[in-house]
Amino acid sequence: MATKEEKALSKISFVTQKAPVDERGRALYAVARSILRALVDQIPDSGLTVLNSDRVDVTLRQLAYVARLQRDKGMRGDGFEWAVHEAIQGAEPTVIEPLVWAMKRASPRGFKDLERPESLLFGYERAKYLGFLEAVIDNASEEAVILPDTRGRPPAFDNWVRLAAIGEAAEPQLGARLRKIWRTDLFVSDQERHRHLAVTIKSNKEQLESGPGLRIGVVPEHKDLPAGVTKQTSKAGDSLWVVTLPDPHGFMGLYNDAYAAVGEAVTTLGRHERGNYWQKPTPMAQKIQQQLEGYADVKVAEIEWALNEAAQQDLADVESRLLSVDAPDWLHLGQPDREATSLAPRPSFIKLD
Repeated sequence: MATKEEKALSKISFVTQKAPVDERGRALYAVARSILRALVDQIPDSGLTVLNSDRVDVTLRQLAYVARLQRDKGMRGDGFEWAVHEAIQGAEPTVIEPLVWAMKRASPRGFKDLERPESLLFGYERAKYLGFLEAVIDNASEEAVILPDTRGRPPAFDNWVRLAAIGEAAEPQLGARLRKIWRTDLFVSDQERHRHLAVTIKSNKEQLESGPGLRIGVVPEHKDLPAGVTKQTSKAGDSLWVVTLPDPHGFMGLYNDAYAAVGEAVTTLGRHERGNYWQKPTPMAQKIQQQLEGYADVKVAEIEWALNEAAQQDLADVESRLLSVDAPDWLHLGQPDREATSLAPRPSFIKLD
């Protein structure tokens, strides 16, 4: 029988970073890892049946066979969510600096001394898979609250998040202050994991929506929306602090380049028709593409670990730990669909810098 600690882990496992990524090559590896993990996470059960494989055993060639980047364009957004989540955990300055600024504006009293935020990945679409519907939250009324607005006492994290995991159908039960919190992609908080703000993440700014309960939006830079932090108010009066990540010289440039590398490798290995959905990778990212294509028959889980090691090259005092959505101590996720298996010897990636 799995222990409480083991149940808190999902099959979506990442290794945390001990220091900010400060070299482009390592940053590209880290983002490519996030994108691959998102692609595997979104393989439907029908796809696994076709492959006759468990999710943890899917090879890169098998992933390429079922992936349809031209058709499933929402996949790019899901990879963006994972990449933003990991950038927060890795203290990527181009993400956390504007995010901290937005958090302090959204709740000046709650985050006045904030230096580095924490991130809890949510997303109602994957909530059941991640175990939120079976979550056990210890002393949540004392340990964690949601800051939906500046009015009144903040609601406790526990029951409301479980309701949000149901999706849009829960709106009548969520009430006026939290009605749209089911759209949350991740919760950001202080390092004490006490106060939480709901964040919605979109790879296309045109899809960004506000609503009761949502406090911060994260989107890439657009010709009509320059990089930085702005406050947007909807016709209904709902406000949203929008963090626009810079492109092409900041985080979005890295994300787009890594996505192009993964996309080209998936297209080649899956023998898909090439389109114009992604741009051509830079020469540095093309090296990642070529290496990925060389590991076609290796399990994606093993490639992820190798990418993580490449992203961590030359970093001192590296301590690895498994996590899924980076759940805090007081949040125990339900039993995953399948226990994670031990990883076999892994491939390695060359240093790009």
